[in-house]
Amino acid sequence: MSEPRPSDRHDASDSDETFAEIVDEATQRDPDLAVIEAGSRTLRAASGPPQADEVPARPTDPEVDRALRAVEQELAGRWGETKLEPSVARIAALMDVLGDPQRAYPSIHITGTNGKTSTARMIEGLLGAFDLRTGRYTSPHVQSITERISLDGAPMDAERFVETYEDIKPYVEMVDAQQPYRLSFFEVLTGMAYAAFADAPVDVAVVEVGMGGSWDATNVIDATVAVVTPISLDHTDRLGSTPGEIAVEKAGIIKQGATVILAQQPVDAAQVMLKKAVAADATVAREGMEFGVVSREVAVGGQLLTLRGLGGEYDNIFLPLYGAHQAHNAVVALCAVEAFFGIGAEQSGSLDADIIRKAFAAVLSPGRLEVVRSSPTVVLDAAHNPAGARAAAEGLSEAFGFSRLIGVVGASGDKDVRGLLEAFEPIFAEVVITQNSSGRAMDADALATVAVEVFGNERVQVEPRLDDALEAAITLAEEEDEYAGAGVLVTGSVITVGEARLLLGRR
Repeated sequence: MSEPRPSDRHDASDSDETFAEIVDEATQRDPDLAVIEAGSRTLRAASGPPQADEVPARPTDPEVDRALRAVEQELAGRWGETKLEPSVARIAALMDVLGDPQRAYPSIHITGTNGKTSTARMIEGLLGAFDLRTGRYTSPHVQSITERISLDGAPMDAERFVETYEDIKPYVEMVDAQQPYRLSFFEVLTGMAYAAFADAPVDVAVVEVGMGGSWDATNVIDATVAVVTPISLDHTDRLGSTPGEIAVEKAGIIKQGATVILAQQPVDAAQVMLKKAVAADATVAREGMEFGVVSREVAVGGQLLTLRGLGGEYDNIFLPLYGAHQAHNAVVALCAVEAFFGIGAEQSGSLDADIIRKAFAAVLSPGRLEVVRSSPTVVLDAAHNPAGARAAAEGLSEAFGFSRLIGVVGASGDKDVRGLLEAFEPIFAEVVITQNSSGRAMDADALATVAVEVFGNERVQVEPRLDDALEAAITLAEEEDEYAGAGVLVTGSVITVGEARLLLGRR
């Protein structure tokens, strides 16, 4: 394993006063949003050469495509991700018959409500920049199931994905026969990820929980670093009705002696996390206390940051993502990597700032305030709960100079759709209500009934088919003068965003 390269540190005393100010701001801002006030606005422009798309298309080889579809069909026949029997017994049994592949490498485990996937991608990029071979497991996917398992910063190719499934399939069937319930869709994918990481082999795995923490299928790893992104209300029927109750489940990823990187949290959630950390003899680093965002400025194609990590200050960091929430995700990711390398504990000094800058400048996060078309500008964001919607609205308002914004919203029926719509109401001139192809999708007419209550009848249009909804929104945006700067935001669900991405030609 490569060692991090410490850089020369300047005297940090000059920045103490500045950091004290951001500590005060961080503790005062709305903990559900966990974003700083966004004031300035600018039109987006392209920045540098285009980066490769990390969302894979269908395989071009017909045989491979048929094999992948067969695997997808078999997985779809299992319990879906919304049907749960809270237990790690089945995944633990699978790991046992596979020889505990999840113990073949160190890992960083990520929980929270919003920002998990973006943070995971940043952590992966930082570790890769230090010449470590990485495995990343995230969910849900935007377009292709193969996105969920990444090796060396790229989604597993379809052929290898199929081979991994076929390799573990006999063991999956063995466990199925021994358990009261068959392994679920998510449990089988988790087993595939852990087996693929051991087979690669990887130097470190970056693992995002599916839901909760303590009984989540991913929680058979003993992660040395536990990351907790901002906790807010989501999956309340399964996790709890307050941030504190939800935190009880999410705190389950904190293992004995681990380091916990804790993003800004509601007070009750923070109390739960700190109590669990004490019980596990874990070390805690808190955003707004031990680390934080010192400064951020809107820049062409993203934002320019100065971050205070566990090992000191890192300035002139360009992040090609929009929104204050992504700046906070970035500092959490930075500290997770520092903690993994022992910075702030076993080692003094900081990581090589040039490597940090290079890694952040290459970050991609598809479906997170992602621009997929111009004239008019069409932006995709996978916000699916009120906190995520508020962060997206703040980021969009800050980074884009839209004179008129049209929303396209398709949500899942088990979400707080009223809260989602209320968060977007101040920035949407009009909203086109639609639905995606998922069985979980909320009926467009039912969603429109809520939308009319939030926006008023004159601002709501209903187009049940997503392709029709996109066409309607683009037409509404084009009604503005060509140079007036109207735009479209597609949001409400990762599935809606993924399907829109395909319809708009992103492969």
